[in-house]
Amino acid sequence: MTNTHSVQPGKESLRIAIVGPCSAGKTTLGSALKEAGYTVRQPAQEHSLAPDMWHRLSRPDVLIYLDVDYENTLLRRPHQDGGPQRITDQNKRLAHAREHCDLYIDTNGLTLEEVRAKALAFLEGNWVTG
Repeated sequence: MTNTHSVQPGKESLRIAIVGPCSAGKTTLGSALKEAGYTVRQPAQEHSLAPDMWHRLSRPDVLIYLDVDYENTLLRRPHQDGGPQRITDQNKRLAHAREHCDLYIDTNGLTLEEVRAKALAFLEGNWVTG
């Protein structure tokens, strides 16, 4: 799911939104991309009943969707278990964002560095002029 623009901004002006279920790694990736010089927002779409809140709040140039399954949410945050229904509900709220994402990363089984590397490779290969 790659979106292309006729004019590619530099990374300092590129607006990135990161969405996904809780414990998918949004905060961690957001911090890593900010450290790399990107402007990043996390519009908390997983908690909103407005399907396109991610777009209304962020107006991103790039939408990154991080995914995680229930088993991995328990490994990452066992103290925040809301049961499998919690992830099911969040996935319903995230359906619009997933359909419109520019980059989808299934974070199950990936290290933080692998997720970061995938996102940076995509951004640098597809969006940032050098």
